[in-house]
Amino acid sequence: MNPIEATSQITQHLHPLISDLGLILMTAAVAVLLFKKIRQPLVLGYLIAGFLAGPNFIFFPSVQEINSIEVWAEIGVIFLLFSLGLEFSFKKLMKVGGTAAITALFQITTMIVLGYLVGQWMGWSLMDSIFLGAILSMSSTTIILRAFDELNVKGKKFAGIVFGTLIIEDIVAILLMVLLSTIAVSKQFSGMELFESVLKLFFFLILWFVGGIFFIPTLLKKAKNLFNEETLLIISIALCLMMVILATKAGFSPALGAFIMGSIIAETIHSERIEHLIKPVKDLFGAVFFVSVGMLINPNTLVEYAVPVVVITLITIFGKSISTMFGALIAGQPLKQSVQSGMSLAQIGEFSFIIATLGMTLKVTSDFVYPIIVAVSAVTTFTTPFMIKIALPVYERLIKILPKKLIDAIDRYSVNSQSVKTTSNWQIVLKAKLSQIVVHSVIIIAIIILSDRYIIPMTESSKFGNAAAALVTSIIIAPFLWALSFRKVAVEQIEALQKAGKHRGPIMVLILIRISLGIFFIGFLLNNFLSPWIAFVALIAAISVYLLFPKKLNTLYNKIELHFFRNFNDREISQAQKKRSDLTPWDGHMAFFEITKESNLAGKALNELEIRENMGINIAFIKRGGITINIPDGNERVFPGDEICVIGTDDQVQIFKSYLDQNEIEVPELVQETAIILKQVELENEEFIGKSIRKSQLREKTNGLIVGIERNEKRILNPNSDIILEKNDILWIVGNEKLLTAFFEK
Repeated sequence: MNPIEATSQITQHLHPLISDLGLILMTAAVAVLLFKKIRQPLVLGYLIAGFLAGPNFIFFPSVQEINSIEVWAEIGVIFLLFSLGLEFSFKKLMKVGGTAAITALFQITTMIVLGYLVGQWMGWSLMDSIFLGAILSMSSTTIILRAFDELNVKGKKFAGIVFGTLIIEDIVAILLMVLLSTIAVSKQFSGMELFESVLKLFFFLILWFVGGIFFIPTLLKKAKNLFNEETLLIISIALCLMMVILATKAGFSPALGAFIMGSIIAETIHSERIEHLIKPVKDLFGAVFFVSVGMLINPNTLVEYAVPVVVITLITIFGKSISTMFGALIAGQPLKQSVQSGMSLAQIGEFSFIIATLGMTLKVTSDFVYPIIVAVSAVTTFTTPFMIKIALPVYERLIKILPKKLIDAIDRYSVNSQSVKTTSNWQIVLKAKLSQIVVHSVIIIAIIILSDRYIIPMTESSKFGNAAAALVTSIIIAPFLWALSFRKVAVEQIEALQKAGKHRGPIMVLILIRISLGIFFIGFLLNNFLSPWIAFVALIAAISVYLLFPKKLNTLYNKIELHFFRNFNDREISQAQKKRSDLTPWDGHMAFFEITKESNLAGKALNELEIRENMGINIAFIKRGGITINIPDGNERVFPGDEICVIGTDDQVQIFKSYLDQNEIEVPELVQETAIILKQVELENEEFIGKSIRKSQLREKTNGLIVGIERNEKRILNPNSDIILEKNDILWIVGNEKLLTAFFEK
């Protein structure tokens, strides 16, 4: 075959794929422009674009190779989940309060049961009904974020409940995908199989999280000098696909692997940069995914199943609103926030499509389910902003029609629930002990399995191969075995319980369980590698070694643990980008530091140090000899002997102090006699109301800096000078105490 013929064949082979992708992207581009113009969610535009490019719309060119598009769509799901993981992070999960967890779990459980019952009532099959319940339990992060932005309600209290609920939903969605896959494959509801699937999922989640946090941030830090946008993008995609492969080999979906890797990278100092770089890739393949979803819309099916579409839409809107509202009430939220939260989550979205796709891929759901879900999603997308808008009128109506006794009971329950926030010493001890047992057991089991799979085959040809493999494995797991069996945790709480004479029996049981597990794992390892008698002798020897060298094992484990937590907290410590700054003047305070002669910062400008950008710290003043420079600008330099005052939260000031310690900064003892303060003022002076911060000349008149504004339950951090001041605004101003007091009290 000559080169021309080969090229011709390649062109003929590629042509349908390229033309199909071109058609999809052109249709999607038109939809993007149109829906941007009419201010509607782009997801809806992609669905309509898919319908136009699909085989069910004959008045428009159609995609030729559906199978190829399915491959692109699967890639789209991977990058969608990777991006969701980047936005998720395990830190966010730990910060989610009990309110969001209770609200989410109540809503999800209710909607799964309700969806299943509705499916059965409509005569659907068992699997269709189960998948319908799972689909209806998931809300749309994209649609909610867009609606909150347009309605400017992100700063409201209920928005925090909604965002926390969405985080829990993401985790539950991953769990549901695993459970649904197990049910679909086994075709039965074996409790043991489901338990094994959940256990397997949590085992790998812990293993991937611990291993990922230990190694990946280190890798990224070591290679940071080699990074540019191209290399960082390639490396992040490579890490994502590597975890996709690992998840697939472990028997999970590719989407799970992508989500886990995104969550791990979210803890690194490069997370915001990677999120920015991956966004165009996610948008491209995400568009292909949603367009492919739209291709499955069949008008004939929708006409035939018009009644189910209407029923499921109503169930979604009212079921999710009411179940979320009751979940929030149970969690102790006031009626107002509960109603607002419920009506914000009354839609289905991204994970619903992914779960529906899973059902189609496994061939366990009927063909009509997918188009129905797409139609319901389209309707609820349109209704979401309207539902958020009418939440307050609905609340006001409820106040009027509900009995006053019931309203008072809800208020009392909310107040009591909010006040019960203490954690007992026993709860702290139990949590610490169980965490130690679970995490270290997972690590030890994983090392033994890997050793059995990879080290033994390398040594089996040797006479003492098994003994050598056992020795190597024992050395690797030694610090973890010691930590599992003997490392002390929650020491202060245990001492307090012992002094009070409480829970001595349970504490002793937990200690015995830890030691027994350590002995069991050593015996299990040696028995796998050696004959029973040799394993028994080796077990005695191994236990003796652990008892004889506790300090060395403790030191080694501390190094490993320190490395893990340094990686885990690196993002907060370095604060590479402070886009989501936690600094709020309402919980900030002042701290004082001095620049030494040896400081590496001496002579540098503030805009070069990027202290505010990297750590969220505001510099209130610089004192230089007898001169005080209040509210210094970015061009001001710091010099040896300068005394600086910063404003930040406890955590931010601690991070800043660690940063300064690395550059040889000393903390003066008597600097705190300064007259610079952080003052809260309620704006009532008509002279400033209706003017922008710049035109009000408050800075010039008070020699102070407005660092925050509280307005209608919203908080504006570091407001720009164009913001218009309104009556009853609460201003947070840093400046000279005498000038501020004299000005606002005159």
